[in-house]
Amino acid sequence: MSPSHICDIPRDAGSFTICHICGVPADASFFDESSIQKGPQTGQEIVLARYELHRNYCGTLLYFAQFTNKYGESATNVLTEGYQWEIRINGQARDPYLTFDHIVNPWGLLGFLIYLRLEEGCVLEFVIRNVGAPPEPELEKVGGRILGRYWYNNIYGGAPNRL
Repeated sequence: MSPSHICDIPRDAGSFTICHICGVPADASFFDESSIQKGPQTGQEIVLARYELHRNYCGTLLYFAQFTNKYGESATNVLTEGYQWEIRINGQARDPYLTFDHIVNPWGLLGFLIYLRLEEGCVLEFVIRNVGAPPEPELEKVGGRILGRYWYNNIYGGAPNRL
């Protein structure tokens, strides 16, 4: 699918209509959550971005981004020694993003698209945990962003919010 593709399905077509080009349901919407916070202390973890899908809705995580003050100083500072990043769904780390200790998708740059399936009504979290970072240089600021799509799961019958 081309990034510039816009589905030509009428908005009142109902949730059973799927774009014949991209396969995304016509009632799909986007979510975009982010925050920048003070870096976690040793043993502490911080939820940088969180999104809870509505009951009877499922979706796809399309993109995530990371930020640290060290990476902001120089793009060569990609290692986050002593810190672990995780993408969790319902409290469980999701493969292939179980834990990583470096900047994978830098904030401010167009990162790689991912298509990570989100189950019905799940809670998606992007977290960073300090597992024993050296006292110097601790991360002063950390940030995370998650962006994705969600849609009504028509397994539950009918179309959502029909007039």
